[in-house]
Amino acid sequence: MENDSNAITTLKILIIGESGVGKSSLMLRFVDDVFDPEQAATIGVDFRVTSMTVSGNRVKLAIWDTAGQERFRTLTPSYYRGAQGVICVYDVTNRSSFDKLAHWMTEVDTYCTNDDVVKMLVANKIDMPNRVVSREEGLKFARRHRTLFIEASAKTKEGVQCAFEELIEKIIQTPYLWENERQTFRLGDSDQSSNSSCLC
Repeated sequence: MENDSNAITTLKILIIGESGVGKSSLMLRFVDDVFDPEQAATIGVDFRVTSMTVSGNRVKLAIWDTAGQERFRTLTPSYYRGAQGVICVYDVTNRSSFDKLAHWMTEVDTYCTNDDVVKMLVANKIDMPNRVVSREEGLKFARRHRTLFIEASAKTKEGVQCAFEELIEKIIQTPYLWENERQTFRLGDSDQSSNSSCLC
């Protein structure tokens, strides 16, 4: 990507959700523009750094792709700490992944150390024919929890770039979330915590 020396800040972005919903596929589609239908489940936490320009602002992104399995929950407090944005993913063909979103929202509110961390709800796998969760259900959940919302497909690329752009734009519009990160990015940084944002 472009030279990062002009980046105004480095943002910590988390991708959370149940195992198998396509978190890693979304990250890899965004960062490397690749899709692997045989993508293995993440063990613990995967981590990628990339950069992008949103509304004329160059930002560096540290993207944490987290495991959805219960056995990795002990990692939870450390990877939420200092995050400015959280992407919560569910699979529109998997009702259980949608039903467990409230648990993930509670986790964000409990462990995030930034007040008004920006949240994005991503309905993934909309390319699949066996959809069981409607767009209306996703929108209703997003409104209730005051998160951004978008439908996407890591396979076809639909909505992926837009999801990250809208999330980053909302963070940039909230300067106190990132201005303390201008000088250095430290994985263990903490600020303040929890909910807010809007609906696209």
